[in-house]
Amino acid sequence: MSPDESLGADGRFAHLIITDALVHDGGLGEPFEADVVVSAGRIVAVGAGAGRDRSAAQVLPAQGRSLLPGLIDAHFHAYATTLDAWQLETQRLSYAALVGAQRLGRALRRGFTTVRDVAGGDEGLERACREGLLPAPRYLWTGPAMSQTGGHGDPRPGEVSVCFHGGPMNEVVDGVEALRVATRDRFRRGAHAVKIMTSGGVVSPTDPIRVPQYSAEEVAAVCGEARRRGSYVAAHAYSPEAVLHSVRSGVRSIEHGNLLDAEAASAMATAGAFLVPTLAAYDAMARRHAEVGLSPVQRAKNTEVLEAGKAAVDTARSAGVPIGFGSDLMAQLEDDQLRGLQLQAEVLGVDQTIHSATRVNARLLERADLGTIAAGAVADLLLLDGRLPQEGSLLWNGQRPRTVVQGGRVL
Repeated sequence: MSPDESLGADGRFAHLIITDALVHDGGLGEPFEADVVVSAGRIVAVGAGAGRDRSAAQVLPAQGRSLLPGLIDAHFHAYATTLDAWQLETQRLSYAALVGAQRLGRALRRGFTTVRDVAGGDEGLERACREGLLPAPRYLWTGPAMSQTGGHGDPRPGEVSVCFHGGPMNEVVDGVEALRVATRDRFRRGAHAVKIMTSGGVVSPTDPIRVPQYSAEEVAAVCGEARRRGSYVAAHAYSPEAVLHSVRSGVRSIEHGNLLDAEAASAMATAGAFLVPTLAAYDAMARRHAEVGLSPVQRAKNTEVLEAGKAAVDTARSAGVPIGFGSDLMAQLEDDQLRGLQLQAEVLGVDQTIHSATRVNARLLERADLGTIAAGAVADLLLLDGRLPQEGSLLWNGQRPRTVVQGGRVL
């Protein structure tokens, strides 16, 4: 066979074979030695000796190194150019999209082959990613998060009297009927899911962190619309009160949950709701507050949730809540994305953290073809330069070599 005959119509090899890999398949079983065979962007075989026939194939020798499913960040913000809430929501979308494209490219190089953008994104950025106009992870978006007036997504300081409807990352929507329309419009445009704010937050200027936001009727209306579209609702919620308020009204994905207690965790487990911790964000804001200009009020809020974040993850685990992984990093803090894996591993261990950032997140996204290394799965893969879990820091050490495969293509 000539070299040209081994290539597909797009000039790439028809097949990819990764040989002698230590496979971590996203589950919680022991890693195993195997070859992984890829064709047309999907895994077709996994097993010892599966890659014997290497004709028409590009061969990537793993030589015993750790092969993981591509990582999934379930709480990403492409448009998060600054922590200044007002500046963030009044910037030109064209600028936010250009910055977002760079943020997506850097996430891909770290090994995140899929991201869920919860508060931002749109059909235009998703199309550019899908058509290969920029190097980017698989991109799932919610559009701007919905916030009540004076809620976490309302950027107006209390002393300012201006009108605000919405910006690239947040939209102020009040009332059951208005929320129904806003939810329907997001799905009309192709949103993966919808995001609402059901408690206060660190960077928002006027709302206490613990107080639940939106009425039960408003939350239930959004969840009802999402269910009819075969989708779900993600809710920003910190306190037990806000988590219970959200889950009882139909929310499926609790973002952050730093102040979670046993009662709220039990309610989540009963409802089948997921927790997406974002430990990296609070750690980064605490260490780098001067760099990003956190105000004293924001720093005080951050301290409150930072100290409780790891305990909340442990509480969720004890209750049997499925625990995903997210980063939630704004502005230049994005370069701490891998640090989030380290922080979560300090609570759950390396194997469980890999499980969270692959298989659990794929379940949350309702994508059985992601987050695993198995026949039929999308060939999104991450090859690390060593053996896990013995060398746990491989997972988060961005200075060690890592090879990213996206849709069967070695990047």
